[in-house]
Amino acid sequence: MNKKNVLVLFGGCSPEHEVSKVSAYTIIANIPEEKYNVYPVYITKEGKWLLYDGSIDNLRNVPWEKFGTSALLSPDRVNHGLLRIVGDKVKYIPVDVVFPALHGENGEDGTVQGLFELSGMPYVGCGVLSSALCMDKTFAKIIARDIGLKQAEYTVVQVWDEDSAAAAVKRVQTRIKYPCFVKPANAGSSAGISKAANKKALLEAIETAAHVDEKVVIEKAIHGRELECAVLGYRDNMQASVVGEILPAAEFYDYDAKYNNSESKTVIPADIPEEASEEIRRRAIEMFRAVDGRGLARVDFFLEDETNHVIFNEINTMPGFTSISMYPKLWQASGLPLPDLIDKLIEIALQ
Repeated sequence: MNKKNVLVLFGGCSPEHEVSKVSAYTIIANIPEEKYNVYPVYITKEGKWLLYDGSIDNLRNVPWEKFGTSALLSPDRVNHGLLRIVGDKVKYIPVDVVFPALHGENGEDGTVQGLFELSGMPYVGCGVLSSALCMDKTFAKIIARDIGLKQAEYTVVQVWDEDSAAAAVKRVQTRIKYPCFVKPANAGSSAGISKAANKKALLEAIETAAHVDEKVVIEKAIHGRELECAVLGYRDNMQASVVGEILPAAEFYDYDAKYNNSESKTVIPADIPEEASEEIRRRAIEMFRAVDGRGLARVDFFLEDETNHVIFNEINTMPGFTSISMYPKLWQASGLPLPDLIDKLIEIALQ
């Protein structure tokens, strides 16, 4: 059997750079070796592309800037490949498919997907439009509303506009009420998220989120259980995993609680009523289909304490593949081990 050449792209110009590196290690370590040749390409925080030829065992600790060699994705739509540059020499490496293990800005927002489209390169994950829609929480909320998903009441702040900020604060005080969550519109891994219980805390939270994105979402806090569902597939063949529950060590599942606090737990499958589980799985597929999703996504919900209503939170089109990431853990619990999951994602990309 002829092996396919897989380019795994990671790092990137994003606040989620470090998470991307860990996801890439997991993906590369679990790609079926009998089917695929792997070419890891690291994008530095400054945007330089570096190809690594060494052992996967050293991947986490490699000083890339010293030992990686410059590489570029060829824009040639006929000859799909990577151009490795050493001095004044260029070597062409054919590539069959790209697995962009990139999270957040410049990786999950449709930008790098546009590069793959221009190059005619098959790639894992959602396309340009669906990636961009889901990266921006405000547009994802519009789609969710249009297909009838319940969601928390919210307002949007353009942080460069003083009138917009003042109006948003007023809407919180008169309509949304405290406590509320403040989030960058374009970010993942819970970066820049705060919970505000009064006006002073709200203004501080807006400032914190503004360091990540100039558009900020303020949502009414939902008292309920945090639940997540993984979706896999394309067009008329989409599947939803079992539902998992997040039990954060902190007051909410912020970046530190997610990646640095070992007291945070997950329960898979979630101990919730069967009808709630089925509704979440059905709604996850509906949302994935509504944004024209392809390959994979993780869709997050709340199960509200008082009403038992399923409430949409957000959708993530390139969820993490770290050891604590829910997407692969949900599929593992659904009977699809990580190597088989990665193989399936690559197969979907090649269709």
